[in-house]
Amino acid sequence: MTYSVVIPAYNEGERLAPTLEKVLAYVHQQGWDAEVIVVNDGSRDNTADIVREFAAKDPRLRLVENPGNRGKGYAVRNGMLAARGEIIVFSDADLSSPIEEMPKLLEAINAGADIAIGSRWLRPELQIHRQSLHRQLFGRVFNILNRIILGLRFKDTQCGFKAFTRRAAQTILPLQLIERWGFDPEILFLARKFGFRMQEVAVRWGHVGGTRINPLIDGARMFQEMVRIRWNDLTGKYDGASAKAARPVEALAKTLPERPAPRV
Repeated sequence: MTYSVVIPAYNEGERLAPTLEKVLAYVHQQGWDAEVIVVNDGSRDNTADIVREFAAKDPRLRLVENPGNRGKGYAVRNGMLAARGEIIVFSDADLSSPIEEMPKLLEAINAGADIAIGSRWLRPELQIHRQSLHRQLFGRVFNILNRIILGLRFKDTQCGFKAFTRRAAQTILPLQLIERWGFDPEILFLARKFGFRMQEVAVRWGHVGGTRINPLIDGARMFQEMVRIRWNDLTGKYDGASAKAARPVEALAKTLPERPAPRV
C-alpha cells in the first residue's frame, strides 16, 4: 500500500519547517512507501524555499506550486490530484491533528471506508486545546447549516485531516468548484452523491493560533458557498464526465481486492 500526505501551505514560513521534520520523521519511522506533498498557494514568504531545502535532502518530499493564491480548497485539490498514493491524506500545515493520528484514518479506510473524516467533536475529550467560545459557536452554527442545507450529518466537516482512497479522490476532486474555505462540505456532499462510504473518526486535536478565518466575513462566505453547492447540484453542474463514470461503492465491492492492514 502506498500513501500520500498532502499539506496545503500559504505563508507558512514560520511553522512549516517543524511540521516537515515531524511528518517526514514519522513516515520514515513507520517504514511506509509514502510521499509528502506541500502545495504552495502563492505564498509571499519563504514557504517554497523551505520545502525545496527539505526536498533536496529527502526525495519523499515534493513541492507543487499553485498559479498564485487560489485558496485552500484549490490547494488541496491540486495536491490530491498530483498525488501518487493509493491512500491520500490531507493535513493542515499547523498539524492541529498530530500526524501520529494518521493510522486511525488508515484503519477506517482498511475497514471499508472510501473517505475517513478526522473529527474534533466525535469525542470532544480528545481536544488538547479548544478554540475560543465564539469560534466554537461559529462552528456549531456552521454544522447545523450543513445539516439543513446539504444533509451532511457529521459532527465535524471542517477538521483539516481527511483520508481518501485514490478512486474516491480521482472521482470527486475533478468536480470540486469551491476553492476556498467552504470546500470541505462540497467534497463530502459529492462523496455522498456518488455513493462513497464515509467514516467519521475521532482524532486528537489542538487549536493552534494564527489561523486566518474571520468568523463573520468567512462565515458569511461559507454560508453562500453552501447555498452555491446546493444550487450547483440542482442545476447539474456536478453531472460531468467524471460523475457519469463514478459507480456506487457497492457495485465495486466484488471487484476490489482486500486492502492489507496498515503498519502502525
